[in-house]
Amino acid sequence: MEQTHSKGRKREAILSCDYDSVARQTEELVSLDEPALKQKWASVFGADPPSNFGRSLMLRAISYRIQERAFGPLKASARRFLDSICDGQPETALKRLPKTRVGAGTVLIREWRGVRHRVTVLDRDVVYRGQRYRSLTEVASRITGTHWSGPMFFGLRRRVKREVSNG
Repeated sequence: MEQTHSKGRKREAILSCDYDSVARQTEELVSLDEPALKQKWASVFGADPPSNFGRSLMLRAISYRIQERAFGPLKASARRFLDSICDGQPETALKRLPKTRVGAGTVLIREWRGVRHRVTVLDRDVVYRGQRYRSLTEVASRITGTHWSGPMFFGLRRRVKREVSNG
């Protein structure tokens, strides 16, 4: 990747990183046998993998590191959120979880009744099957034939469980 002096151009160079290369590298991991996977771990992390790490965990960790090197690490807020879950405070962490907002260019994929549906988010609307819609809710309703919350249908919000009081 070429270094540039302009702050905006440097950011553009990072964003135009070869996504295909990262995808290819992570897909190739699956075909590695255990000794080759351990060797890959050592080259990526600079040490042998822990003896209690199975194949699945090694694949995920190496894949994450490849992506992290290409696209950068998690934001500090995401790290704090994950740390709070690891510290045994998932309920507290989920209460503070901000509403998910998706930016222009985000592609949302949802499988519904065996059919994969793909929506691209734009600045003020969304595109589904080549047609523009005002909202995700409009698309979700079109897909299901009934009213749905678009953000909930596409997994951007979780369903709130209401407590029933017997008072």
